[in-house]
Amino acid sequence: MTSVGIAGFGTYFPPAVQTSADLAPLTGIPEAVLREKMGIRQRHVAGEHDTVTYMASQASVKALETAGVSPEQVKLVISHGSEHKDHIVWNAAAKIQHNIGAVNAYSFEIYALCAGAPIAMNMAKSMMAGDPRLEYVLLAAGSRENDLINLKNERSRFMFNFGAGGGAMLLQRNATRNLILGASAITDGSLSETVILTEAAIGDGQPVVGEVKGRLDVTDPDYMAARLGDTSLTNFVRVIRESVESSGASLSDVRFLGITHMKRSFYLEILHAVGLTAEQSIYLEDYGHVQSVDQVLTIELGLAAGKIKPGDLIVLAGAGTGYTWSAITVRWG
Repeated sequence: MTSVGIAGFGTYFPPAVQTSADLAPLTGIPEAVLREKMGIRQRHVAGEHDTVTYMASQASVKALETAGVSPEQVKLVISHGSEHKDHIVWNAAAKIQHNIGAVNAYSFEIYALCAGAPIAMNMAKSMMAGDPRLEYVLLAAGSRENDLINLKNERSRFMFNFGAGGGAMLLQRNATRNLILGASAITDGSLSETVILTEAAIGDGQPVVGEVKGRLDVTDPDYMAARLGDTSLTNFVRVIRESVESSGASLSDVRFLGITHMKRSFYLEILHAVGLTAEQSIYLEDYGHVQSVDQVLTIELGLAAGKIKPGDLIVLAGAGTGYTWSAITVRWG
């Protein structure tokens, strides 16, 4: 069986930040609530030049450097980042490929919102197993979804944690380290239209953002809250468990969970449900939720904090409006 592993990774975050103290007057939410309940100590905000493809490209360069691989060796670039990108109806992956000099590659996008990273990893693994020419595949993502949030819109409150940044992973065929194992995903299509762009959410005096006229809005807050309350924990546990079991292991073997940013209480509830503690994970309170960048960021921070060690079985998980939950298991080292 062909093995696929993570040969390198990198992130990029704009230097500008908004702290919970900065966000309090903008949202009308007390600083202590933002910091302790919603888990936003700070978030990065993009400057004018920090386009989705720029941030993803900066992260990609770092991923190549950490792997010691030249851009010319990359045969495929997959963008799994934000649909709110440099231009609409446009292939961001081609721009990332051009930016990094991957002249021997082809490129395309996939879009699973904030569940995108595990799904992109699993899809790339399958493609690499079936095509021996794909020795190196680059997965890249960037997000500045916070541009699309009206901080006065109470309906979009759960998205106030959005931050900006980029992340990338370089995958290697016939790898011997950081092997990608089993994966799982599930979608609840009854939530497919609960979060959409609406002009009604723009608010008074707010400008059109680039080519986008609208802000992210929740069309039926009561239904969304009730449905997610009934299903989200169950579906997170399901995809995490299935990804581990399809790797030939059990939840008790997992040593680290890298999961998308969310309110603190639910994050701790998920950890408890899969038998882990906060010491076996990273909470992204200094970054917020950076769409499908979150998973590579948790690897970077988990290694820096000594929470991921050689031989550890780790799981990366996410969930995105639509509503999809996803997870993938990696044997680190």
